[in-house]
Amino acid sequence: MGSAYVPGLKVTASTVLHLERRLPLKGEVVVSAGDAVRWDQVVAHTHLPGSVEMVNVAARLGLEPAEVPECMLKTQGQHVAKGEGLARNKGFFGLFKATLQAPLSGTLESVSGVSGQVVLRGPAVPVQVHAYVDGVIERVIPEEGVVVRTHGAHLQGIFGIGGETAGEVVMATGDPAREMQVLDLEEAHSGKVVVGGALVTRQVLERAVELGVRALVVGGIHDQDLRDFLGYDLGVAITGSEDKGLTLVLTEGFGPIPMARRTFELLAANAGRRASVSGATQIRAGVIRPEILIPHLDEPEPQAPEGPQAGEGFAPGAWVRVIREPHFGRLARVLALPVEPAEIPTGARARVAEIELLDGPRWVVPRANLELIEE
Repeated sequence: MGSAYVPGLKVTASTVLHLERRLPLKGEVVVSAGDAVRWDQVVAHTHLPGSVEMVNVAARLGLEPAEVPECMLKTQGQHVAKGEGLARNKGFFGLFKATLQAPLSGTLESVSGVSGQVVLRGPAVPVQVHAYVDGVIERVIPEEGVVVRTHGAHLQGIFGIGGETAGEVVMATGDPAREMQVLDLEEAHSGKVVVGGALVTRQVLERAVELGVRALVVGGIHDQDLRDFLGYDLGVAITGSEDKGLTLVLTEGFGPIPMARRTFELLAANAGRRASVSGATQIRAGVIRPEILIPHLDEPEPQAPEGPQAGEGFAPGAWVRVIREPHFGRLARVLALPVEPAEIPTGARARVAEIELLDGPRWVVPRANLELIEE
């Protein structure tokens, strides 16, 4: 049977997840294997080295570089407060001495009698890594982090902004094709993960921030509205670090695209449960998808699936999304995967798939026009 790699979006009601949570550099892990953890619980912490500032003592005090070490008021490794005396020249015959004050609080890291400069390092920056989801510590990575095991619903989006957050899932509409309105948001949505329909506007985003909504999950957005909300163009860099007070996940893409009914129904079925959400997206090498994770720890853990696994291509019966016109964004089931290439409307020959649209007829399309939805 023919097989081909197709990028896939995960939209599954029940799966087992193993989430690696690592520090940016070595530190201390504060949980043990087997511990139950909440999404907001700290599992590891460390300190990043503070910023470095070079201070040209020789130039500031009118000294020769070689005179700097003996004019220092602080020794290497000693703490100095901002505004405190850092160095003092000898003056004339012991008079008219000038004192150089430290420009920041930190540690005196080094003193050079060659360049006449000293290095001040600012206070270390504390860094904490949270569990992100409710689950159990499956494995500890000594001095680096942990692997959190959980099970439940897992949905990926096309694009997102904003960092990791969590909140109860609430539905703002009962129609996945309806454009979200400002009036759809209520005071009760504060601290929640709100699910909309086909489109969100800048006005809705700004209202969500005012109300303290933690995350919005919708089908699409106009790129101009996103630029206006952020105040700049994202370009092609990785997202997830935007500090707008809101995480946004687009399940379909840009423009007024109805949320896939299967995605919408899965989110509706999980209304009232707490979801962990991340808007981090990278569309170049090392693809990162925005995601919604909804733990079902009150239910038995699902068994490992049988049949084709992620990364093995798609097979008859698999769910796919059409990613080219004329059926862009529509869901379908794969009926067959002909082995031999077939001629397509452009006149070219390509490997194709026979599909049945979720709400329409059968169709033959190039496999490159399909995106696997992993169950």
